[in-house]
Amino acid sequence: MQGSTERILTTHCGSLARPKDLLDLMQAKVRGEPYDPEAYARRVQRAVTETVRQQVESGIDIPTDGEQGKSSFFIYAHERLSGFTPRPGASMTLFAAEVAAFPEYYKQYFSQAMLGGSIAPIVPLACTGPVSYQGHEAVRRDIDNLKAALEGLKPAAVFLPAVAPSGVGSNEYYRTEEDYLYAVAEGMHTEYQAIVDAGFLLQIDDPFLTDVYSDPSLSAVEKRKKAELYVAALNHGLRGIPAEKVRFHTCYGINEGPRVHDAALKDIVEVMLKVNAGAYSFEAANARHEHEYHVWENVKLPAGKALIPGVITHASNIVEHPELIAERIIRYAKLVGRENVIAGGDCGFSSQATYQPEVHPTVVWAKFQAMAEGARLATAQLWR
Repeated sequence: MQGSTERILTTHCGSLARPKDLLDLMQAKVRGEPYDPEAYARRVQRAVTETVRQQVESGIDIPTDGEQGKSSFFIYAHERLSGFTPRPGASMTLFAAEVAAFPEYYKQYFSQAMLGGSIAPIVPLACTGPVSYQGHEAVRRDIDNLKAALEGLKPAAVFLPAVAPSGVGSNEYYRTEEDYLYAVAEGMHTEYQAIVDAGFLLQIDDPFLTDVYSDPSLSAVEKRKKAELYVAALNHGLRGIPAEKVRFHTCYGINEGPRVHDAALKDIVEVMLKVNAGAYSFEAANARHEHEYHVWENVKLPAGKALIPGVITHASNIVEHPELIAERIIRYAKLVGRENVIAGGDCGFSSQATYQPEVHPTVVWAKFQAMAEGARLATAQLWR
């Protein structure tokens, strides 16, 4: 079981800003410009060590590698899986309903904060051949870097994130969407198993589950059917892995926008709980989702499961007050039990390697420190 047995533990969702000199090397690599592969590998390793230690020093009980070696979501997926072809210029609208409602805002947002500083453009992937796993060396490097970074440290646990099958790309090869998703899940199973075998918790990143419920073109029945297919494929990829070794994260992406078209947790929660995971991470700290703790007044958390609600948000540079963080933690503890709550963040702070993350890195560390203090305040009340 994942949980807080003696005090409220703290964690976050994974991605953190990369140092500028690492970004420079990443950019050269992505653009096909000359770079020193050995110097790049050493800088990634050093960045992982730096960020792990800073997480621990900031009060994070369950840290990760900060995804320092990953330059973008789709580049990572293309590195790990064969059978995919990049589609530059292919249509891919982020937050389609939001963009339609607030076109002027998102034109500015995409050009500046979200994508303006990224080291590489977002290039969608299309499945054009049989899918198989080819990331053995890459995941081994991730594991080795994280193990080296943990030397001399004793965190409560450690996690590594990996993508859900639903988020890799579009299907142009398999006969059905189900065949395609199961093929991706089969491929990603190798990475999932490697992370767990290394002694780490596996975090499944799946912002795409919420996308289904935010799609206005689908009926309620179609949304449910598609979401259940996503979860069934993911569970196929998780087969044989104990649920207590898995944490599932879903969110609405890095979107410092109006967010009026975000899907409601009450619509997603039943399907989310079908994922074979020991803990569930979701947005709960920003102004569009903080009220959704009420969902757990009517939804029973299955035995042996834990929640990782966001108690700090990735969508604001305001540092949450520790007393507010404690209140948020206590709300959940009263509903599902103190031992079933881990304090977390809404989403990662830099899912794309970028020179301009929405939340400044110095603010991220302050948020982590505030979360740790809030967890201490909540612990003092819950274990009085």
